[in-house]
Amino acid sequence: MQYEQTFNAIDNILRNEAGCSTELDYIEQTSWMLFLKYLDDHEREEEAKAMLTGHAYKPIITGYMRWSQWAAPKKADGTPDTVNALTGPDLSQFVDQKLFPTLRRFQETASSARTLEYKIGEIFAELRNKITSGYNLREVINLIDQLHFQTAEDKHEMTLLYESKIAKMGNAGRNGGEYYTPRPLIRAIVKVVDPKIGETVYDPACGSAGFLCEAYQYMLQQKKSTHDFKVLQENTFFGKEKKPLPYIIATMNMIFHGVAAPNIIRGNTLAENLANIQERDRHHVILANPPFGGSERGEVRQNFDIQTSETAYMFMQHFIKMLRVGGRAGIVIKNTFLSNGDAASLRRLLLEQCNLHTILDLPAGVFQGAGVKTVVLFFDKGTPTKTIWYYQLNPGRNLGKTNALNDDDMKDFLAQQKTHAVSINSWTLEVAALGEDFDLSVKNPNKVEEVDERDAQAILSHIHKLHEEADQIICSLNDMIKEEEA
Repeated sequence: MQYEQTFNAIDNILRNEAGCSTELDYIEQTSWMLFLKYLDDHEREEEAKAMLTGHAYKPIITGYMRWSQWAAPKKADGTPDTVNALTGPDLSQFVDQKLFPTLRRFQETASSARTLEYKIGEIFAELRNKITSGYNLREVINLIDQLHFQTAEDKHEMTLLYESKIAKMGNAGRNGGEYYTPRPLIRAIVKVVDPKIGETVYDPACGSAGFLCEAYQYMLQQKKSTHDFKVLQENTFFGKEKKPLPYIIATMNMIFHGVAAPNIIRGNTLAENLANIQERDRHHVILANPPFGGSERGEVRQNFDIQTSETAYMFMQHFIKMLRVGGRAGIVIKNTFLSNGDAASLRRLLLEQCNLHTILDLPAGVFQGAGVKTVVLFFDKGTPTKTIWYYQLNPGRNLGKTNALNDDDMKDFLAQQKTHAVSINSWTLEVAALGEDFDLSVKNPNKVEEVDERDAQAILSHIHKLHEEADQIICSLNDMIKEEEA
């Protein structure tokens, strides 16, 4: 509850800040301060452990650049040192001219690109302080300093609230949930694909890294040794993101979830020539929700054997190429992929090179504000598809902003997917029966259409009754208005 109140209070301050105008700005600016506070708590915890064991620990951020020095100095009794704490123009000047430039240089001084020090440099190379008022900045800092991340419960609560802020960001007028895929859906996809320690997990359009974070949490339960933990930390999760803000959020999100130095690169995945991909580049597991409806330059489109202007179709070719033989994928894509004539060659490629064993049809409203229908494709590379099992998700209610998808909604799908059971919501399709267009449209043969068996007179009577009720409500409202005016 503490984190939720603090985040809400910060948003209220930033709504009155000239440099911040949207939810995107709120989370970006909250993130860099939250990140530095998190790191300071982490480094102090490591210093305490080292002292108890008699070992030396060298913090990454030292001297006055540490959060506890510039942002939240304390007196000897632990209370805030308001005399020495910068505020107003002095604080803004320090952050813009000293703090950010110092942290950006960590890219140059880090021993390796796969270290936390290097990631700090990468993050702050992409950021700038948008809080123009040093007094607003001081208020936000004071709120964030009240948060603590020493216990597992603290970190868990913080990551849940951080995810909720990412969800708001994903719906802040963006392109179809560009940054945010509902976590219950991601968790279900991860369970079906079932990544194992020792396998690599790849998301080339990672957004806020939701798939990678959930895969880490899932695989962490398999850990049996310090070696397993090291493998998960260093050699398991790989992501790429084109845009600067989601790249920053993805890196921070993974660090908050427990991956110290995430292997996330900022770059355009589609700019890579598929012909240059080698076996060493491929992955065991691919989990992704590629952006749809975008556009790429002509030279980028030339990287793909099947020419298309739809970015999601380019990504699908990339997925197939990047998956190892025997590898597994769970991909969210617009349902038009199943029948669009422009995607016929791509569907054929997928069916010939992979076993598309499951198609999960999602109801409208899963992606809040996106206004599109989507499906999830589950496939393994190496053997052609013979039979596809379909499941039509039916939560029994209309999904939306105030009625979001939850984990319970996915339970029946997860249970039936294990055996590919046939039910009112599930069926199979034989690929041999497909035509040359390889149309995979969702056509549930088991669904019984509801028929209104009332005769015409009964239906008209019901409509007349509804009209009368509406007239009564309008009359009551008019009477209330008149009384208020009187």
